[in-house]
Amino acid sequence: MLRVGLTGGLGSGKTAVAGFLRALGGHVLEADAVGRELMQPGQQVYQAIVEAFGAQVLSADASLNRRLLADLAFRQNRLSDLNRIVHPAVIAAQQAWAEHLFAAEPSAVAIIESALIFEADREGTAPGWRQRFDRIVLVTAPVEVRTSRYVERMRQQPNAPSCAELEADARSRLAAQIPDSEKILLADFVINNDGPLDETRRQTERIFAELAAAARV
Repeated sequence: MLRVGLTGGLGSGKTAVAGFLRALGGHVLEADAVGRELMQPGQQVYQAIVEAFGAQVLSADASLNRRLLADLAFRQNRLSDLNRIVHPAVIAAQQAWAEHLFAAEPSAVAIIESALIFEADREGTAPGWRQRFDRIVLVTAPVEVRTSRYVERMRQQPNAPSCAELEADARSRLAAQIPDSEKILLADFVINNDGPLDETRRQTERIFAELAAAARV
């Protein structure tokens, strides 16, 4: 068995790489999807967020207003407050998923896709998170490319802010993340996602072959 962390900053393309890994036979769990589930009404994480940030973060239907919550986190310097609530619960859910997977498939490659593996460890919101993985795969791309990808993706959403606002949002998020130049030194594998997707796929295939071999040892 092998526990793999798949990470990359905003707009790096780690979701596309996760899709390639899944198609190759890897088992992928998206940290964002786990977080969204835990932030639903009735969940302990939801209640803790409301207590910490107030009723202002609630929409009319009592769900969390994720856009406003992100604004508070990134623009008002409350990201650590949010992460201290969300990260421990997400990690516990990930560990339970991996244990269940390995019990059924001992040679599985369990991949956690998360943007903040290094950040959570450094901030202390999830100390030792990096050490919970056997391998780390980092997806990189130039900052300009990542910003452009983020703006284009967010523009597709209903009632999207202006491009200028989205670019400012991207800059705020990028400023809260460790630069790729530092992450590269900490990763076991690096996928450069700054060209055609076919090349990204080829890099992913080479890396997965090594991961699968390690999982069988």
